[in-house]
Amino acid sequence: MLTNSQKSELNKQLIKAKSELEEHFKMNDHFDLERGHYHESMGELSSYDNHPGDEGTDLYEREKDIALNDHGEYQLGKINKAIEMMDNGNYGKCETCGREIPFERLKAVPETTFCIDHTPDSTISTNRPIEEGVLIPPFGKFDMDEKHENVAYDAEDSWQEVASWGTSESPSDFMNPPDHYNDMYLESEENIGYVEEYENFAATDMNGNPVTIYPNKQHERYEESLDEEGIMTPFGDLPAYEHEPYTEKSEEE
Repeated sequence: MLTNSQKSELNKQLIKAKSELEEHFKMNDHFDLERGHYHESMGELSSYDNHPGDEGTDLYEREKDIALNDHGEYQLGKINKAIEMMDNGNYGKCETCGREIPFERLKAVPETTFCIDHTPDSTISTNRPIEEGVLIPPFGKFDMDEKHENVAYDAEDSWQEVASWGTSESPSDFMNPPDHYNDMYLESEENIGYVEEYENFAATDMNGNPVTIYPNKQHERYEESLDEEGIMTPFGDLPAYEHEPYTEKSEEE
């Protein structure tokens, strides 16, 4: 239960915060953040003679001002509600469960009307900025992109094909820099045209046999990786023939 001195202290905090926010809104009401061009707040008349980089900075500052202004209005609404509840004698109790809110919490967040277990501010808002729709990667938006094992040509594959011709990335943009500038895109090491490594040098007839191995560089790398892991291929041990194709029949002979 809050004492009269505690209520008085919290009321002073609320009144002070309300006054500061109202003064802030009064100082910034000479231009409407929601209307007009962002140039108006900086005295610019046109974008004609401005560098695109400066334009981007100015637009970012306007977006930030709008976000801070929205947050201020949200805070002012909560403060007014808390003051109203204090006048009605309901201040200090959680709106959801009715339990007493600890004084320590009220002192830190005097405008709250919820206990820590039921505060709506603990949830992440689903009302995300519209810009995020174009900032996320160009894949993962469709059902066919959800599973990494999908072998169909999907949005991720289309981006990789475009990016293989060059992007603005540099080795400094990667945690593990690639070996070549041609690999400056996501999963550049991914196999193209086949899924498993052995599919690039193993062949069978229409019934799945005999297995024929055609040695090449991929074959050598795959064999070395198997040896390091101490495992075999899905079709058994992989021979190290470098000149003649390997078949199950030749092995039996």
